[in-house]
Amino acid sequence: MVEYFKELHPVLQALLATLFTWGVTALGAAAVFLFKTMNRKLMDAMLGFAAGVMIAASYWSLLAPAIEMSEGKSLPSWLPPAVGFVLGGVFLRVCDRLLPHLHMYLPISQAEGIHTRWKKTVLLILAITLHNIPEGLAVGVAFGAAAAGLPGATLAAAVALALGIGLQNFPEGMAVSMPLRREGFSRTRSFLYGQLSGSVEPLAGVLGAAAVLLAQPLLPYALAFAAGAMIFVVVEEAIPESQTGGNSDLATLGTMAGFTVMMILDVALG
Repeated sequence: MVEYFKELHPVLQALLATLFTWGVTALGAAAVFLFKTMNRKLMDAMLGFAAGVMIAASYWSLLAPAIEMSEGKSLPSWLPPAVGFVLGGVFLRVCDRLLPHLHMYLPISQAEGIHTRWKKTVLLILAITLHNIPEGLAVGVAFGAAAAGLPGATLAAAVALALGIGLQNFPEGMAVSMPLRREGFSRTRSFLYGQLSGSVEPLAGVLGAAAVLLAQPLLPYALAFAAGAMIFVVVEEAIPESQTGGNSDLATLGTMAGFTVMMILDVALG
C-alpha cells in the first residue's frame, strides 16, 4: 500500500485515504441492515476503542512529528506544537458552541449549540459530523507533511494514521444509523444518514494536505492543531459517552485496546 501511494500526488493520497475512512464509516452504518439495535456493552467498548485510537494518533502521528519539526528553529521547540494544540481545541470548542448537535443517548432537550427546531435525527448526524472534521484534517495534514519531506513525518506513518482513523470510524457509523433505526427510520435511510456523517472527511483531508503544501512553515502548527481538535473530541464526547451506560470498566479496556492498536500501527509502519 505504501509503495503504491508513493507514486501519487499528496493531495490525491489524502483524498484516497479519507475516502477509505469514509468507507469504513459507511461499513459501520451498514450494520443497520443486520441489526435493529446494538448491544450497549459492545457499543461502549467500541466507543472506548475509538477514543484510544484518537489519543494515540494525536501523539505518535501528530504531536511527536510537530515537536521534531520545531527543533533547531528560532522559536523554542515546544512553542509551535503548544500553540497549534491549544488552537485546535479552541476551534472545536467554538464549533461545539455554535453548531447545533446532540450526543448519543441524550434527550433532545440536552442538544448543544445554537438553539434550533431541527429534528433529533439531524442533530445526531451533526454531532458525528463535527467529530469527523478533525479526523479528516489530521489525515490530510499527515500526508502533506510526509510529502514535504520534513523530519518526523513519513508516508508510512500517514498511512498508519489513516488505517487507525478508519478502524475507529466503524463504531461512529453505527452510532448514527442505529439510533435512527430506533427512531423509526427505514434501514436504507438510517444507513444513508449514518454514512453521510463521514462525508466531511475527504473534504477536510484534501484541504489539510493542500494547506500544508502551500505553507510548509505552518506544518508543526497544523499537525498540533489536528491533535488538539481530536483530543477535544475524545474528552468532550467519546469517553463520556462510553462511560454513561454502566460499562465503564469495559469501555476503559476498549480505550486501552484502541490506544495499543494505534501505537502498534504507527510504530510498526512509521
